[in-house]
Amino acid sequence: MSAQEKNAWILGVIAVLGYAVYLGLLLSSDAGALTERPYAPIMLWTIGSGILAGIVINILVGIIAGMFRRDARRVDQRDRQIARFGDQVGQSFVVLGAVSALVLAMLKADSFWIANVIYLGFVLSAVLGSVSKVLGYRRGLPEW
Repeated sequence: MSAQEKNAWILGVIAVLGYAVYLGLLLSSDAGALTERPYAPIMLWTIGSGILAGIVINILVGIIAGMFRRDARRVDQRDRQIARFGDQVGQSFVVLGAVSALVLAMLKADSFWIANVIYLGFVLSAVLGSVSKVLGYRRGLPEW
């Protein structure tokens, strides 16, 4: 398994776990109505923790892989194509989340919903981008 595929797995799993922790903490809060709960600190902590976990785990996996393989970080043309494909799939969900947040803002929705739709867009971007990359490594890229 290449370092890039491992990275895709790590980022996808962290995105799902981070969002699950966010939802769990948000829904277990006893602060009344959902839109009145203190979502911002929970969101910031789970996002920051996810970023930190991704960095630390990728460093550890890189160190371990480097101990056994000299070419563990080598990137070839196939890796670049798969990364580009996965990034394009992921970016489409960032755009979808941004458009959804824009529509909610135009409808004067509560900031809770706008922030959460943006966060969900980022999570879907990370997860589906990672899935696309893993499938690209396992089954090859689609031929258009």
